[in-house]
Amino acid sequence: MTEKNQTPRIVRVDLAQRGYDILIGSGLVGRAGSEIAGRLPGVRAAVVTDANLAAQHAPALLASLDAAGIDATQIVVAPGERSKGFDTLQQVVDGVLAARLERGDAVIALGGGVVGDLAGFVAGIVRRGMKFIQMPTSLLAQVDSSVGGKTGINTAHGKNLVGVFQQPSVVLADVDVLDTLPQREFRAGYAEVVKYGLIDRPDFFQWLEANWRDVFSGGFARTHAIAESCQAKADMVVRDEFEAGDRALLNLGHTFGHALEAATEYDSARLVHGEGVAIGMALAHRFSSRQNLASPDDAVRVEAHLREVGLPTSMRQIPGEIPGAERLLDYIAQDKKVSRGALTFILTHGIGRAFVARDVPSSEVLAFLKETLGE
Repeated sequence: MTEKNQTPRIVRVDLAQRGYDILIGSGLVGRAGSEIAGRLPGVRAAVVTDANLAAQHAPALLASLDAAGIDATQIVVAPGERSKGFDTLQQVVDGVLAARLERGDAVIALGGGVVGDLAGFVAGIVRRGMKFIQMPTSLLAQVDSSVGGKTGINTAHGKNLVGVFQQPSVVLADVDVLDTLPQREFRAGYAEVVKYGLIDRPDFFQWLEANWRDVFSGGFARTHAIAESCQAKADMVVRDEFEAGDRALLNLGHTFGHALEAATEYDSARLVHGEGVAIGMALAHRFSSRQNLASPDDAVRVEAHLREVGLPTSMRQIPGEIPGAERLLDYIAQDKKVSRGALTFILTHGIGRAFVARDVPSSEVLAFLKETLGE
């Protein structure tokens, strides 16, 4: 069970005047009003959430905002990845403008990665930039998408291709809300936790191998895993806010994963983001081994842990048909631009030793995909 009334862990994203705190702990939805009012006196707000969370957690948030004297409008979108599109973007923009919110007012994202990416994009473009507050309700959002300011929507050409960098004023990660997540969603978010260990924190990956069951059950281990993940991402964002260098390492598993999401038309019944990342991380380690960059034992170890927690590690585990290797390569090329026939991938020299490979020949990736798919 989650520890109640714990003092929140605070991770600082130190971006000078645009720096902000990530609060991780119990009861933060109920304390959101006072936390926000203390940081943004006199603010009014639009709470963007999805239909599921509007019933589950929004009433407590709206009551907290009201108690703190914050006038708030609620904007509800349909749940699921398909809300990350132009139609829903227009709906939310219209809702914020209809509420007559000003530039100094805030857009609050109460939801998972979809709501956070969408609401953050709205905050970045309405009135040329409003205040933005992240209140992530999924594990994936708490450890990844709510931190670092990347926002955006999907198009028919691929995932997250239209968006802006919009840093939040504060992130309130209430660990209690994770108790209401379906197990599949929590497990998918855990893939992003594993990612931080695989990038450059091998000791954290080893800790996860030993303690993952406690992370799943809640309490100190869960809060610790979230805080460690947020610290890892905060460190990366501070070094490279606009993804010109090291921050690209956070895409470990995502190049393959995004291609698989596009190939399944973002159908969450078939594949959710974290599952795509899990398969992508397994593929990245296998591909690194195939390129003689890392020991095959590392790929085996990574896949063993992902399988142990119940995450997929193979494209064959995705329900329904997926496109062949040529089409998957097209999706990969769209996600990470081709330069003179070469692709950018996050590869590895071993667990905790990820690196940016900017000159991976398309032919090598195609041969690997064909081999993996048995073509």
